Amino acid sequence: ERCDMVAGQPKGVQETFSTCWLAGGPHYQSFDGKAFDFMGTCTYTLTTICNPDPGLPAFSVEVKKEKKENSKVSSIDSITIRVDNITVTAVQSENGMVRVNNHRSHLPISLSHGKLRIYQKGKSMLIQSNFNLKVLYNWHDHVVIKLPATLSGKVCGMCGN
Repeated sequence: ERCDMVAGQPKGVQETFSTCWLAGGPHYQSFDGKAFDFMGTCTYTLTTICNPDPGLPAFSVEVKKEKKENSKVSSIDSITIRVDNITVTAVQSENGMVRVNNHRSHLPISLSHGKLRIYQKGKSMLIQSNFNLKVLYNWHDHVVIKLPATLSGKVCGMCGN
């Protein structure tokens, strides 16, 4: 829920989210609910704003996939979240830590005067921005991205628009 002004009065408004996830390496589900498998081994944009617009937040979420030894499928090596001029990378082998603009940091962290907060939630890392982008990553094989529905149709990438 967020607070908005309605007819000059503050009012709680229920905020809805679109969700995208990546699990077990090749399994994806886009923001519009389409499930698909993709085995590639490269760095892929999961979501970003399609057309830069000063009225929209500047962000991207990328995943780096690589093939592990003795495996037929690609797996997550790292995820990178960019918001404004901050780059946060979570590497699979660095559980409990993130790289902020290439400097290793332990969780929890608050960046850019609270615009970006990163903390541990159970065995996962949760990144939350001031515009309600939420990225959950378990340092293994599962990523969940939530975006406010107000950005629906404005984002591109593997998670879709």
